This record gives sequence, C-alpha cells and structure tokens, in this order.
Amino acid sequence: MSPWLRRTAIGMLAFLTISFFSASLAHAVRVKDVATIEGVRENQLIGYGLVVGLDRTGDQVIGGQFTIQAMMSMLNKMGINLVIDPIQLLTRNIASVMVTAKLPPFVKPGMTLDAIVSSMANAKSLQGGTLLLTPLKAPNQQVFAVAQGPVSIGGFLGGTGGAGGATVTKNHQAAGVVPAGAIVEKELVVDIDQWDTVSVLLRHPDFTTAIRTAEAIDGTFGKGTAVPVNAGLVKTTLPSTFQGRVVEYIATMEGLDVSVDVAAKVVVNERTGTVVLGEHVRLSTCAISHGNLTISVKNTLNVSQPPAPVIGSTQGQTTVTPDVQTDVAEEQSRLIVVDQTVTLGEVVRALNAVGVTPRDLVAILSALRAAGALQANLEIV
Repeated sequence: MSPWLRRTAIGMLAFLTISFFSASLAHAVRVKDVATIEGVRENQLIGYGLVVGLDRTGDQVIGGQFTIQAMMSMLNKMGINLVIDPIQLLTRNIASVMVTAKLPPFVKPGMTLDAIVSSMANAKSLQGGTLLLTPLKAPNQQVFAVAQGPVSIGGFLGGTGGAGGATVTKNHQAAGVVPAGAIVEKELVVDIDQWDTVSVLLRHPDFTTAIRTAEAIDGTFGKGTAVPVNAGLVKTTLPSTFQGRVVEYIATMEGLDVSVDVAAKVVVNERTGTVVLGEHVRLSTCAISHGNLTISVKNTLNVSQPPAPVIGSTQGQTTVTPDVQTDVAEEQSRLIVVDQTVTLGEVVRALNAVGVTPRDLVAILSALRAAGALQANLEIV
C-alpha cells in the first residue's frame, strides 16, 4: 500500500479516535439532548401543487397528463373556461409538485414554516419557479397550513441543451424549498397545563440510561417522582410544588445531567469507506491477514492500413483489430496477530498495524464480526 493511502487510513482513524475520546470525557449530558417529551412532537403535512414561471424546464406532454388536469381544474375554479385543446396549455413552464412541511408543536395561526417542493413528473428544473397556493393537510385530511411563494433550489441549470445537448448543472434541480412559504392556518392543540404526569422518551433506548435518568429526576424532585417503565420510557409524576407549572417542571427536568450508557457499536459505510467506532468497542485475540487482488483490462484498437493499390491489382481493405491486455496484481498480505484490546485506542492501533485503507477496514471488520473477535454490534449503512 502506498504511503499516502497509509497516512489517509491512519489520519482518519486518529480523527475518529480523538472525537470519541473527547465525547467520552463528557459522560454527563442534558436530558433534553437524549430524550423527548411524549405528546410534544412534530406532525407531517403534505399537499399537491403547481410551480409556474419555469423557463421551458417544466413537465413535458408525455408524462405530464396530471399537470394538464390540475391546471385546467385550477383555471375553472378561477372562472376561466377554455375551449382549446388542453395539450396546448402545457408549454413546459409548469410543473406538478408535492409539497411537504413539518408542523411543530405549539405553533399559532399566522406563523410560517418552510415548505419542501419536489417534482412529480419529468420537469428538468424548478429554477426560477413560483409555487401557487397549495393547501397542506395532515393524515386526517384537515388543512393546517397553506404554502405559496418563489422556489429556491440552491443551484442552477444553464446551457441551451440544443443539438449538442450542452448544459451545466449545479445541485439537484427537481426539488427545492420555499423559505417561510407556508403559513399556519390552524393550531395543533397540545394542552400540557392539564398534565399530571410527564413521560420521557429516550431517543436511543437503553435500560441503564433509563435508570440513570430516573435517578437524576428523583435526586432533584424527590424519590418516587420518576419510574423507569422500560428501556425507552421513564414516567414522572408532577410534584405538588409544580402543580399548574408544567412548563417550568419540564424545563427544569430537561436541564438535568444524566450519564448516558450505550452499547458498543461499529458503523461502516461501504459506499464511501467511512468507519466509525464507538467508545466501548473491543477486540479479542485474533490474527488478521488482508490483501487486495487487482485486475486491469486494457483494450487497444490497432488499425491496419494497406498501401495504395497498383494499377491492375486488387485494392486492400482497412481493418481494425482489438488488442486486449489483461494484468493481474495481488498485494502482498501480512499475517498480524492482535492481542485482546481494552481501549478504543488499542483497537485503532491494532487496525493500523495491518496497514489498510479505510475502505479495506469495512471488509476486515465484517470478517472480525463473523469470527466473533469483534465485541460490538456491526451496522452497515
């Protein structure tokens, strides 16, 4: 392996090691950083709309039939009745889109939300378009917001795309956002003033963390205030001193420090070669050998051009013959014996001793897990 690849692998693992060591020094985190309050959550909204004002980058006739229907329906509601062929209306400056938004708790009518706009048909770009008035509904079909406004895609599509097809594209063109473009029309009522119990939901369920969270709450509000129901739920009873002051109670509870315990985990991304190791990852004694087999195929076309024909002779023909060369190279592998490790730093040093790239670590960690030498959960994303 080249020195550059070796330095890349060591540098990446060293960075991840420092990051996790720094995190491990601060064991105590706030309750609000690892948990949420049951009943206090976002709600999804969705709607169908039209984006107009596109520069011939909208939906085409083939594949955009529902765009024509939606446009005709909208014009009819506005009192405009056309007697022409609806196909003639699709001039590629209109696109059908799905509009989504998240409705946070405690928002009031008149407040604004960001609306996400995504093309439904074959529009090339939503650049420069404007979203027309679109009702946004919850799963119960009630309208909670309406969205309208200019679409921002954070990029551009340039070029004529004519006979040569030359275009320049930056970022994804078929989706965008209407910043603060959705106006809340209906409040989602969350009446916490009537609560006499508050349930804490852990984002990453863990029995140890649930018990520690209950102990931290009891230590502040009195024994028996919190009961760990399971690995992801801690139920608390509103103390008598906080009757009618639920908001103050939740704010105080969310600010408490709790020591979080997590299971040992290794997360790898096989597509990018990213490897992240948790603090509690351990290795059992094992031997590691890893080598790469590289196969390269080179195809060269040789042209045979005959000389000019002599008078009275037959003219030769130009022929093209392929010349295929195949090379196989296998890296020399080493057998490394790794002793049982105790800390994450020792795990990193053991893996670096093999001298592999981060992408090779994906295969090595999978093999270690299969052999039972990796004492951690292996998650491939």
